[in-house]
Amino acid sequence: MKGYSAKQVRDAEAPHLAAGEPLMARAADALARECVRVLEGEGIAPAHSRVVVLAGGGNNGGDALYAAAALAARGARLEVIRTSSRVHEEALAAALAAGARPVESEARRLAALAASADLIIDGILGTGTSADPRLRGAARDVVAAIVAARPAARVVAVDIPSGIHPDTGDVPEPGAVLRADVTVTFGGAKAGLLLPPARDVAGELRVHDIGLAAELEKLTPLVEVPDGEGRPG
Repeated sequence: MKGYSAKQVRDAEAPHLAAGEPLMARAADALARECVRVLEGEGIAPAHSRVVVLAGGGNNGGDALYAAAALAARGARLEVIRTSSRVHEEALAAALAAGARPVESEARRLAALAASADLIIDGILGTGTSADPRLRGAARDVVAAIVAARPAARVVAVDIPSGIHPDTGDVPEPGAVLRADVTVTFGGAKAGLLLPPARDVAGELRVHDIGLAAELEKLTPLVEVPDGEGRPG
């Protein structure tokens, strides 16, 4: 499997975004399908499930919220925890219109709510983070409290588990990173997901092409690992 830098993936996305292609819609559709797969793998029908979305302010939060709308439309009970003062407003509106419920409280109560769900979608941070990707502020408080609560919920990370470096695989604060059962990544695998220690918190890696394959094939990946280290979707 080939692992690309965050910049390489953003550069591959650029011409498609300029052309108005619905990359977020494709990513959200793939994410929703993977969430259904995880739920059904646990013997839980989407219509009988309870899902908590941790929604940050970037595109990962938008992907998570649009996926939430799709899951709510299938009858899932959706609760949205905003981890940023700003979110993707159109995606949030879609999730709320489909029946998702916004939840606000202090970190420990939010953590208890998330930990008791059937599924947590981690859409806090993506590949546009700084050199130090650790969570801060309310996002860190909520995630650290969820980690401490040892959640029974399955965890699906959007693109990368929030708090890891997408290029190097560094995990600067392990106690504030939600260990994923499945990481759904788009376009191509991010290099950090294939490298320790991040690969040990990413869980099963599912790669969905959203139309970037031709551009990425022209690039030299940062890393390559033998087949079997990750599982493409």
